[in-house]
Amino acid sequence: MDLSEVPYEDLVAETLRRLGEDPARPGLERTPHRVAASMRWLTRGYRLDAQKVLREAMFPVPHESMVLVRDIELYSMCEHHMLPFFGKAHVAYLPSGRIVGLSKLARVVEIYSRRLQVQERLTDQIAEAVQCALEPAGVGVVIEAYHLCMMMRGVEKQHSKTVTSALRGAFRDDPRTRDEFLRLVSGPFGFE
Repeated sequence: MDLSEVPYEDLVAETLRRLGEDPARPGLERTPHRVAASMRWLTRGYRLDAQKVLREAMFPVPHESMVLVRDIELYSMCEHHMLPFFGKAHVAYLPSGRIVGLSKLARVVEIYSRRLQVQERLTDQIAEAVQCALEPAGVGVVIEAYHLCMMMRGVEKQHSKTVTSALRGAFRDDPRTRDEFLRLVSGPFGFE
């Protein structure tokens, strides 16, 4: 049997049976449908194009100072265990003649996080998308996330946080730019 032709709901029902459950019992009878719909939602990033989103919202503006969108919530799924990881992303760039609508930086985070992922690749994909679309003088991305694959199973470390960064252009090559970015990302600059 070619599993690519089996409806996802049927695969979920079979998984429930293999776990020793009855997918027809009350409480589980709609679970295969709900899980299939949930997975379509959680992996919708595969059906979206980050470059298109960015390019449709670029504006010629002679701004040369850092643009940073901080604390962008993200939810993703670990590709190794298909368990969630969640946290926040900080995305910055140094414009070189063009800026992009601020919400589009959050949208890029959403597009790449709504796929099966590892945090390291997610961080790089966001940085590369901004770099390719805007061609800025530099890009910086930092992601801080909690991984349920480490919290619920395996080593079971509930308070461990993973931090990854991707630096391009001036964020990598200019120590002052890098320091400013990291200070702004980690500093107490909120409105709380």
